[in-house]
Amino acid sequence: MPKLATVAPLWRPTANKWLKSPWGAKGAFENGNFGALTRRAPPGQVVSAVSPGRGDPKPPRESKTPRVVELLRKAIEWQALLESGKIASQADIASRESITRGRVPQVMGMLRLAPEIREKILTMPDTTHQPLITERVLRPICTITEYSDQIREFQRFLA
Repeated sequence: MPKLATVAPLWRPTANKWLKSPWGAKGAFENGNFGALTRRAPPGQVVSAVSPGRGDPKPPRESKTPRVVELLRKAIEWQALLESGKIASQADIASRESITRGRVPQVMGMLRLAPEIREKILTMPDTTHQPLITERVLRPICTITEYSDQIREFQRFLA
């Protein structure tokens, strides 16, 4: 009977290299080192893969006034200051509010919105998450001159 060639197991050294064993560390079973496979919890204890929570849970987020509401209120306030003459220009508003001169006309552009849209924005409830209506979303609507077209676009956005 012909003698079959023997093949060295994967976890034995071959040509001065150790190949990785599919059953764990090199020679773990031969050395009797299989502690990683034993159960460390008492038999009656339930073991969970999910770690228990640490400390107190986060408190719920506080509800805040949406930023678009605050900006529209500021625009109304700035318009009143300009009309009364207490502030001479939009540049004075920018320096007083510590914002750029370009930001003032962006915010004041919200005054070009239809009165129904402004009312809807000012009556928005406080929220804990990102509101659907933002100042950036309203910018293209502000450029529309007809109030009826603005309202139609605003309703299309909300739908």
